[in-house]
Amino acid sequence: MTPKELDKIVLHCTATPEGREVSRADIEKWHLKENKWSRLGYSDIIHLDGTLENLTDFNQNDIVENEEMTWGVKGQNSISRHIVYAGGLGRDMYPKDTRTLAQKQTMIIYLRFMILRHPNVQIAGHNQFANKACPSFDVRLWLTKNKFPEKNIYKPIK
Repeated sequence: MTPKELDKIVLHCTATPEGREVSRADIEKWHLKENKWSRLGYSDIIHLDGTLENLTDFNQNDIVENEEMTWGVKGQNSISRHIVYAGGLGRDMYPKDTRTLAQKQTMIIYLRFMILRHPNVQIAGHNQFANKACPSFDVRLWLTKNKFPEKNIYKPIK
């Protein structure tokens, strides 16, 4: 596959209960062993304490190289980076925005950094491409509330 320009950052949740930490090993088990994917679905994870962990190496250029691709959203992977936060379900196992303050702060810093590096990148939620609750919050509303530039907030073409 010919490498393409980075166009989107897609936000995800691990769909795990509030307060449960998720490890790289958990994600590898889910994606590689259980789903039998050839690679992980995410580039990075934000842990409960706000720590950012890289899961799939990528350089900071504007191209999504083949070896940098992750399987986060069918049809978007060749032009996207996928970031996931641990959580996304309430204790009742229904979708809920469970992001801790630390996760929200890290997400803001991460996204602002990515916009500085890639000024035209658009930020979206997984649920904007698939009939899923993930990432269990309204990405567009949250980005607007946190004063992200309008041009970086993904709007589906109708």
